[in-house]
Amino acid sequence: MSISEEGSSIGDIDQRSLDRLIDLCRGRTLAALTGAGISTDSGLPDYRGTGSSGSPTVDIDLFWSDPMWQRWVWERNQVTWKALEALPPSRGHRALARLEEAGLLVGVATQNVDGLQQKAGSTRVAELHGSFLWVDCTRCGHRFPRAWLDGQLRAANPALVDDPDPAHVAILARIDSAGARASRLVLVPCPDCGGVLKPNVVFFGESLPQQAMSDAFAMADEAEVLLVIGTSMKVSTAIWVAQEAVSSGSDLAVINRGPTDLDGAQQVIVRIEGGAGEYLAALADALID
Repeated sequence: MSISEEGSSIGDIDQRSLDRLIDLCRGRTLAALTGAGISTDSGLPDYRGTGSSGSPTVDIDLFWSDPMWQRWVWERNQVTWKALEALPPSRGHRALARLEEAGLLVGVATQNVDGLQQKAGSTRVAELHGSFLWVDCTRCGHRFPRAWLDGQLRAANPALVDDPDPAHVAILARIDSAGARASRLVLVPCPDCGGVLKPNVVFFGESLPQQAMSDAFAMADEAEVLLVIGTSMKVSTAIWVAQEAVSSGSDLAVINRGPTDLDGAQQVIVRIEGGAGEYLAALADALID
């Protein structure tokens, strides 16, 4: 039975919904599937929610089509990545880390690339769309910290100026032909083989990271309750993880501001319209003695 009821509210929390969430989760093994909505309290826009611009981004074919687009991707990445690096984890991130530390949560499968879940202290995180904090060589496959490339790009492009507004973080660079043509960014090659470097973020048209998907499915199989948090479930990777959980007999609890593609599904036992931080913090408080 799907539950989405109005009840008495305390602050931003609907107490009846919270009680049902606690009852569903108490004494059961949990896993989490997170989307952009868990990071909005940290200052990042929900790109698939109300903050979505709808602007197309550079896909993998365009990235390879011309070095112009490689320069543009790295210019947007370089001037905005420090704004993301400086962000703190949200209450929701910290609550999931607390639940894992208490042995109640087996791990987090995330669509996010911001690294905030690890920053909060979580140790088992499957990054389904890669990570903004790493860089891959497309030739030899070696991986480098984004902080290392930052120093290299600053030395090669001393005129670049950081954009400190997290709302402008270019997870994937928007297609801007004029901006791309005007870019004079000096690219930095792989120090090991001279190959082209690419952000460790899954571009549209690119294959998903197999190990991350395997880890996410393993978490879904282990869980008795899958917490679906801050995602509209418009992306197939999230749907696949939820389907794996359901096929393994897990119940679903959905916390999101705005509609999701799971709304009305019989496997959703609790559906909460609200913020991830408030409900996850309250859930952790209730479950952790």
